[in-house]
Amino acid sequence: MGDQGLLNNRYQIEGRIGSGGMAEVYRAHDLMLERPVAIKLLRDDFAQDPAFRERFRQEAKAAANLSHPNIVTIYDFGFDDRQIFIVMEYIPGTDLKTILASRGKLSVNETLPLIIQACAGVGYAHRAGLVHCDVKPHNMIVTPDQRLKITDFGIARALVSISSQETSHVVWGSPQYFSPEQAAGLPPSPASDVYGLGVVLYEMLTGRLPFIADTAAELSRMHCSVMPEPPSQINPDIPASLDQACLKVLSKEPSLRYRTADQFGRVLISLSRSYNIPLGPLPTTVKPTSADANHAPAAQPVTVSQTQPVRPIQTQVAHQRSSTPNPSQRFPVISPRKNAGGIDWGTWALVILMVISLGGLIPLWLWIYFLYNPIGR
Repeated sequence: MGDQGLLNNRYQIEGRIGSGGMAEVYRAHDLMLERPVAIKLLRDDFAQDPAFRERFRQEAKAAANLSHPNIVTIYDFGFDDRQIFIVMEYIPGTDLKTILASRGKLSVNETLPLIIQACAGVGYAHRAGLVHCDVKPHNMIVTPDQRLKITDFGIARALVSISSQETSHVVWGSPQYFSPEQAAGLPPSPASDVYGLGVVLYEMLTGRLPFIADTAAELSRMHCSVMPEPPSQINPDIPASLDQACLKVLSKEPSLRYRTADQFGRVLISLSRSYNIPLGPLPTTVKPTSADANHAPAAQPVTVSQTQPVRPIQTQVAHQRSSTPNPSQRFPVISPRKNAGGIDWGTWALVILMVISLGGLIPLWLWIYFLYNPIGR
């Protein structure tokens, strides 16, 4: 499409602002409502493929039902002269991946306000019954006034459609950021998005990913079986409590992470307040509760400095066995670990300890009984 074309007799195209593996994004003006918009156009070579058309429609359908200050709003979806498009809120800003590429790591007080907003947006999707499934900094736009917005629900899954017994031979998503259960072909859950948020947090704090490899298969293996280096060993300025929270959400077992992005966000808010980091106005859904404060690691003091701003550029990894790049980002799964189903061994250990403790009280009970009820009385 030319930079000055008219789409659907309504949207005046003003210029291209981004490009991804399967779509291009343009800035446009809505002639009917007199407002700026962003338009995502499915590339011509994918527009004829039913699978890509359906994924594109799914993105519009999933995000159109979400209304939250930390999620990009979808306005319209349609067809025009064989072109398929999504019309969305125009966000002046930069994607978080670009900021990290240019600046390296961010300070703690720059990181926490942004990742808390990401938790708020993803958490709202969880409460609406959706798992994003592709949480990464490329899909986080930061405006000049430091408002972060989540975008790209192209592979989101409705919770009601996910069976605990399902398995998949291919994985949709980004191998640098997907969870161990996704890498193993097991069903995603809100805890899978929490893992993705943990990878993003790790990258923001250290300037590098927790796992680096040349192939998607190797990255999958590392997510499933390799423990990440503690971020504080890379960046000594990270407080111990934040270090612990980051490693918690990078746990291999979903049950050992925070259950939802909302819960993770509330823990981070509690830590931020302990560090005296100003967060500005927060959505009521992520304000910390006493229960969440009890789950937060003990806070350590941290120095406050000024923040800098952060637009989405999609990184694509080709199917390992394909001769051509596959922008749908599908990867062969690795064999699931025996414990990938989420068994909480910590809880079972506590149960066994409780049984042993109660069993040890039996002689005491018998002594008290015979003390007050002597044999032969």
